Amino acid sequence: EEVERETAYPDGKVEKVLKNGCHLIFFPNGTWKKVSSDGKTITVTFFNGDVKQIMPDQTVIYYYADAKTTHTTYADGLEVLQFSNGQIEKHYPDGKKEIIFPDQTIKNLFTDGQEESILPDGTILRVQRDGSKTIEFNNGQRELHTAEFKRREYPDGTVKTVYVNGQQETKYISGRVRVKDKDGNVIMDTKL
Repeated sequence: EEVERETAYPDGKVEKVLKNGCHLIFFPNGTWKKVSSDGKTITVTFFNGDVKQIMPDQTVIYYYADAKTTHTTYADGLEVLQFSNGQIEKHYPDGKKEIIFPDQTIKNLFTDGQEESILPDGTILRVQRDGSKTIEFNNGQRELHTAEFKRREYPDGTVKTVYVNGQQETKYISGRVRVKDKDGNVIMDTKL
């Protein structure tokens, strides 16, 4: 673009006004700023390679050159971070966070302390504030982990519980209950 006028300031800053109305401001440290002709889009390219853009809708896009990370802040408060490894984080104004990992696992962190992860195979893992976990597998099985036990529920209605002391209890849909001690020895079986 052709320069319409150029001004050099005592502090070393140089401002160029282009014929299309854009302003370019060059700072002594190597940073430079471009302001669009309508003044609504501003791009600052820092001496370290970082780039900050302010868009007409007040969206701010900041690219961190060293980390190869882009941080976008929207006018409504949503922040989106895009990392060089493909990970994307969304930070919502209400405090909720969503993380999409490179393997496409999606993790939601809720403001009440609960977490939910959706794995690429469809498995869903939920963690409650008390640390208990629920896992819903794509084959219909469900698992509950608490401080006292781990319980797996099968689609046929069978429920197997393993307690922290190692004792196992299996309840079948027929009503049968089988209990094993920590070494796997059957200590009770109500075969019907």
